Amino acid sequence: MIMAKEAPQFGYKITGTVKSVKGECTLGYKEGDKFELSCHKTGGLCGFLYHECFPWMMMLQFGGEFPVPGDKDAIEVECPHREVAVKLELRRVK
Repeated sequence: MIMAKEAPQFGYKITGTVKSVKGECTLGYKEGDKFELSCHKTGGLCGFLYHECFPWMMMLQFGGEFPVPGDKDAIEVECPHREVAVKLELRRVK
């Protein structure tokens, strides 16, 4: 089996920005940290936070929209570790 070194980027670019951190993240995420993410690249995110982000990234990356009023290009996702509660804004870049 031949594996590609890097999966091709499809769809829109997604950025993640840490909006807040309730406790002390074991990976050291701080408010203002930025990541480039996609369904093919984790951007160095913790597996737990990436798992929470993945469905929303897939929707944003491939052109989906939220069925509610508001910003169609962004959503805030929170880490499942409630004592740390890293809040990450995912944003589609057009």
